[in-house]
Amino acid sequence: MTATQTPPHHRPIRSFVRREGRLTVGQQRALDLLWPRWGLEFAPEPLKLEALFGRRAPVTLEIGFGNGESLAQMAAEHPERDFIGVEVHRPGVGHLLQQVEDLGLTNVRVACHDAVEMLNRQIPTQSLDRIQIYFPDPWPKKRHHKRRLVQPAFVALLASRLREGGILHLATDWEDYARHMLEVMQQAGDFANQAADGGFSPRPSYRPLTKFEQRGQRLGHDVWDLVYERTRPKR
Repeated sequence: MTATQTPPHHRPIRSFVRREGRLTVGQQRALDLLWPRWGLEFAPEPLKLEALFGRRAPVTLEIGFGNGESLAQMAAEHPERDFIGVEVHRPGVGHLLQQVEDLGLTNVRVACHDAVEMLNRQIPTQSLDRIQIYFPDPWPKKRHHKRRLVQPAFVALLASRLREGGILHLATDWEDYARHMLEVMQQAGDFANQAADGGFSPRPSYRPLTKFEQRGQRLGHDVWDLVYERTRPKR
């Protein structure tokens, strides 16, 4: 059994808890009109990324992009890169599609599916330049910690999809989860921490401050970033 396979009778970790919410008129319009162009349907076979974007460029995968504002900003500021955003909250998907249209972006594709299954079935091995997971559900109650996304088997799956030298960037505003992620990553033999002291990193300039994060800073809340480089894949 590999690190990415699920033991019998074991509930698999999912990348989300589905909270549908209400779609605005604009979000529904975006889903109806823009999804056929920029939406990425799930299929149990590896994507051909060059064909998907019509070029060869570094590809960033963001898992759980929320309302998509920071992802759209990154895509606008880095037209030389391609971005795949994965989110199951349909209002957020609609919001990002609106921004893709408003900003005239051509380097974004949007998926509305479980990221774990997508990584396992649809993302080719060693194909990604960066994976970013910002503010995942912290599952703060101790009895729920097993539901946290960042776990050893999931990190091994991420490692298999990153190219050598690729970056895994995690961020959270929950200190307990930050230390949990640091502990998990310290045990991962496929990554090198980019912080000089082997701990947390300053926020990289490419990660925009979200409105949520700015509001938290005004209230004195901290954010912890972890940045890792994918080392040479094991043979």
